[in-house]
Amino acid sequence: MQCHGQRETDMAEAQATGIAEEVAEPAAMLHSMTGFARAEGGEDGASWAWEARSVNARNLDIRVRLPHGHDALEPRARGLAAERFSRGSLSLHLSIRQVERAPDIRVNEAVLERLAAIHRSWRDRVGAPPARLEALMALPGVLERVEAEETAAEREARHDAIAATLATALEALAGARREEGRRIAAVLERHIERIDALSAEAASTAALQPGRIRDRVREQIAALLDSSPPVAEDRLAQEVAYLAARADTGEETDRLIGHVAAARDLLAEGGPVGRRLDFLCQEFNREANTLCSKSTDLALTRIGLDLKAAVEGLREQVQNLE
Repeated sequence: MQCHGQRETDMAEAQATGIAEEVAEPAAMLHSMTGFARAEGGEDGASWAWEARSVNARNLDIRVRLPHGHDALEPRARGLAAERFSRGSLSLHLSIRQVERAPDIRVNEAVLERLAAIHRSWRDRVGAPPARLEALMALPGVLERVEAEETAAEREARHDAIAATLATALEALAGARREEGRRIAAVLERHIERIDALSAEAASTAALQPGRIRDRVREQIAALLDSSPPVAEDRLAQEVAYLAARADTGEETDRLIGHVAAARDLLAEGGPVGRRLDFLCQEFNREANTLCSKSTDLALTRIGLDLKAAVEGLREQVQNLE
């Protein structure tokens, strides 16, 4: 990964040589599963907005909420989300606001003619004046409100535009998850540094265990036998060797150091590595537990407990990664 100072140097050199290209960000980065984004669009008297939320989940779970009459958009929405994300609980909500249009007015000529004929027949009978057109027009059923109907082609074009707005929202959500992943990466690096330091400390402390076991066994035997003849050195050596073999933590500390290297490799790899880091946390915890169970020294036990706390902190952050 390119350091900050080197990146500034590269940008300065690019400007000095007249190169307008930006220095690219490193491709490998971690992605969080938490984020929020909103995108708006509109056309032909309608406006809409997509809200995309994402939280932690074991797998990819997509929930889509659509207004009535737009169910055909759900498969497209799910497909767009599945193309961009591999884990997380995603909630996609579409809201649409339709601007009221002035309706078209149509004259029902059959009704108008029928009413005019009725008026003429009664006018002759009662000697009424001729009917005024505006009076006939005001009668119920003469003027009809005609709502414009959307054609299939218009509906498809509208859905295409709405889907394009969703793609914008999902891209913004991916950016929010990347930004959150960048912050998590810094925290993970600190936890891994802590685990690395504790693993090295455990290795150096464990190397002192055989001598301490020998001294402790000698003191215990002396206390038991008190004035009796001392135990032969070869017998004492056998007992110490047996206890030291049972308390040997060399394999555990070696594996811890190896796991630290593997964790750093995953951080450098970037992308959706959350599952693998989660599995690695389980291995870290297994070695820390074994270290505590084998420890015959208070200092080594303390290191083991600190290791468990550091691993738990690492695991809590890993749960947020894609």
